[in-house]
Amino acid sequence: MSKKRIYLDWNATAPPLESALEAMLAAARDAWGNPASVHAHGRAARASVEAAREAVAKLAGADPRDVVLTSGGTEANNLALRSLSRGSRGPDPARRVDEAGRPLDLPVLLTSRLEHPSVARVAEALEREGAARVRWLRVAGDGRLDLADLERALEEEPRPALLALQSVNAETGVVQPVAEAAALARARGARVHVDAVQEWGKLELRYEADTRSLAAHKFRGPKGIGALVARPGLHLSPVLVGGSQERGLRPGTVDPVGAAGLAAAARHAMEAPARWARLAPLRDRLEAALLAMHPGAEVNGGPAPRAPHVTSLGMPGWSGPELVAALDLEGVSCSAGSACSAGSFEPPGAVAAAWGEGRAASTVRLSMGETTTEADVEAAIEAFRTVLARGGAGFARGHAGKA
Repeated sequence: MSKKRIYLDWNATAPPLESALEAMLAAARDAWGNPASVHAHGRAARASVEAAREAVAKLAGADPRDVVLTSGGTEANNLALRSLSRGSRGPDPARRVDEAGRPLDLPVLLTSRLEHPSVARVAEALEREGAARVRWLRVAGDGRLDLADLERALEEEPRPALLALQSVNAETGVVQPVAEAAALARARGARVHVDAVQEWGKLELRYEADTRSLAAHKFRGPKGIGALVARPGLHLSPVLVGGSQERGLRPGTVDPVGAAGLAAAARHAMEAPARWARLAPLRDRLEAALLAMHPGAEVNGGPAPRAPHVTSLGMPGWSGPELVAALDLEGVSCSAGSACSAGSFEPPGAVAAAWGEGRAASTVRLSMGETTTEADVEAAIEAFRTVLARGGAGFARGHAGKA
């Protein structure tokens, strides 16, 4: 009989709820029509889609009319940031430029290297395209956005158009000072977009933002569906064109089956934060054991406020991906950083931004969830003990300093 596998990669994706699976199966049987069709089959599919919109709106404290369904958090982030650049004329040789040759009359996007690639790489693309100018904000030593640098940027930039920041870092679990940052930006007339993908259903954070993104599979719904939640009256511009779905902001047929799963997960997430809070002692137990058995190990973002279910540790003398592979052989599923960077040989970007490439290259992330038990944590500790004990002669040693 094979031993139970331990899943500690909830930040990458969460195991789907039984209620979400049941709702999707029912929708696949009864609501499989095209939601845009006016006949009975289409109306049944449309009802599934609108139920999801209403559930997300309730979770977010918003009006259903301000919820745009997307394929997930990445598309939602793209939609929020790309809307900033619509109407820009692109590069113009007659424009005033700064010392680096960048046009001064472009909208300014404020963000940092802590962000998920679906924000950071979109920011880079907007600057390459001449649609925006990006000011990269500093990262403080605790893994949070440097608020003093944000204040400085807001004072110095003539057109602070948008601040894009996350609420909870996917790699480290560090809770960002989103309320304070959003208040500073909004006071200067800048829009605020919050990548809230890792927040929904886990924490209850209070802040004001113009747009917020979510992905169903991060809070036990299906993959392939998410949403952008906007403040009332905010003008958004589509990234894609070709259809009138989602008021023309997201053309393409909405999946009523995925929508049914999203609705179930969103309803569950309304009551979930209390269940996730119980994970903090398990996280602390796991961290304490790993720090004790591996001298030199450091918790990324340890002094900062963190989500209760995530620990990210730099493990000197190890390559993060190889440590993950060794643990996988011992029955523990975890990761070296964001799932969107997996297989790219790039170290975790947020860890690198805060503590350097060396720490990032040796980082392992363990993220728990509602079904994680004390026995799971103890099994993970034993798996680490086995792997680390053979590390001196194992394949992972010797990688320190190569990043």
